[in-house]
Amino acid sequence: MTQKVHIIGGGLAGSEAAWQLARRGFSVRLSEMRGTGERTPAHQGDGLAELVCSNSFRSDDDEKNAVGLLHHEMRACDSLIMAAAHVAAVPAGSALAVDREVFSAEVERRLTALPNVEIVRERIDVLPTQGTTIIATGPLTAEALAHSIGAATGSDSLAFFDAIAPIVYRDSVDMDVCWMASRWDKPSKTGGGTKDYINCPMNKEQYLAFHQALIDGEKTVFKDWEASTPYFDGCMPIEVMAERGVETLRFGPMKPVGLDNPHWATEEHPNGRWPYAVVQLRQDNKLGTLFNMVGFQTKLKHAEQVRLFRTIPGLENAEFARLGGLHRNTFLNSPVLLDRQLRLRSAPHVRFAGQITGCEGYVESSAVGLMAGLMTAAELAGRPWTTPPRTTAMGALLAHITGDAEAETFQPMNVNFGLFPPLHDVKKKARKEAYTARAKDEIGPWLETLTHA
Repeated sequence: MTQKVHIIGGGLAGSEAAWQLARRGFSVRLSEMRGTGERTPAHQGDGLAELVCSNSFRSDDDEKNAVGLLHHEMRACDSLIMAAAHVAAVPAGSALAVDREVFSAEVERRLTALPNVEIVRERIDVLPTQGTTIIATGPLTAEALAHSIGAATGSDSLAFFDAIAPIVYRDSVDMDVCWMASRWDKPSKTGGGTKDYINCPMNKEQYLAFHQALIDGEKTVFKDWEASTPYFDGCMPIEVMAERGVETLRFGPMKPVGLDNPHWATEEHPNGRWPYAVVQLRQDNKLGTLFNMVGFQTKLKHAEQVRLFRTIPGLENAEFARLGGLHRNTFLNSPVLLDRQLRLRSAPHVRFAGQITGCEGYVESSAVGLMAGLMTAAELAGRPWTTPPRTTAMGALLAHITGDAEAETFQPMNVNFGLFPPLHDVKKKARKEAYTARAKDEIGPWLETLTHA
């Protein structure tokens, strides 16, 4: 197998696609723009598979959660991203979170070790007109390449804004005010016990003042071309959520349920009471020196972030390793432009993978990269491609992107049970477990097809 596959984009999807192809004996040229002296508006470094928004891969529960099920399926497919996440895991309750630097380094180390993977630091400005190609440039595709893709598709890419959460130095948090706990004392799968999050409590007066300050805070000014670009709900800036109503944050990222504040313990309530609202910080690196503000993606100006976030109880003297930011994301109207194998209808030698296809989230992006790699391997080997069952997380996600979604209202989508064929004959309380059990039963024969790839 000497044909070389050109993968453009060394993020999670591109790295995963390269891994799947190389492990099946194909040669890969992986082109990554970062490392040439250029950066995207959101990336901080040059490493492959850099995580820019959060360090969390979300729930690792494969019995009741759709993204946890996706973790399970990807591990069964020898996923590079899931293997690297295991190495880089940090305590995060029942979620899977990683040390960003360790994770990126592990992905790059494993790919570099493969003799048939060539990693090239170069910027690709034009969509290749021939040769097997996978485009995995993500939602931050460089302007020249995005223009070339638009010219080839005859359709403008959609666009939305994505915001980044701040990261706080652990030793600058006042633990006389804050405390360590996971919601409902749920144990961590990484051995971190039940105290994986730093919790900053607010009473009602503090919350209302903070809520108003978010609305009044000085924010990034949009350019004319940005004014009509919508946000994606999965990465909504904290101040935009605040504008939706005074209680929105208390039922979202600042919800206090399941968090007993031991500093407020009384004889009547020896474990403490729930605060009116809570700001949670989640460990961001292996050393436990950095914590990110969960759900606090923001477009506030940097000086305003420092001023406002230091009004949060326990963060009065907070030092920030990174402040929040904002960048514009682009993605294809995939139900119209791509076929069921992620190929561009107008240029079938080109596949797309990752967030540019309109999936949302690290894990989803990686899963689409994994499937793009497997599809390409099957095509090059002259074998028919077998699609993952529609009842599995991978199959449901792929089906949504490549045709099941409404093209007119297509928006980036996380994997969720709403994408799965319904189970109307199962009681609602048992439905999540039924979805995952069915998926695990039905993915087996499909996995068998991979062993012979």
